[in-house]
Amino acid sequence: MAHGERVIAQSADLVERGPGVRFEVNRHGRARPAFAVRFEGVARAYENACAHQAVELDWMPGEFFDHEARHLVCATHGALYEPADGRCVAGPCRGARLMPLPVVERDGQVYLIE
Repeated sequence: MAHGERVIAQSADLVERGPGVRFEVNRHGRARPAFAVRFEGVARAYENACAHQAVELDWMPGEFFDHEARHLVCATHGALYEPADGRCVAGPCRGARLMPLPVVERDGQVYLIE
């Protein structure tokens, strides 16, 4: 199967530790919610599903960071995730990880590698 890329966000839409951009990804023939954020200058993307239970993280559409903008947070369970690698550092799923999605940023756009 050939891999491709598709634009999921404009680079300017991902502000450091700011709101994320929601999009969908196809996994095993099913559309799954996903999101991209900027952390430490790098665009990062994950499936939008808590590692504890498969609920979406954002407490409002696109709001993934905690109030200090240090961690990604599950609005349902309060689990905290490291934005750099998706590892759960606090909450009911400590040690588990968000499902990362491969992205590349160039020419003012963020691409999902499919």
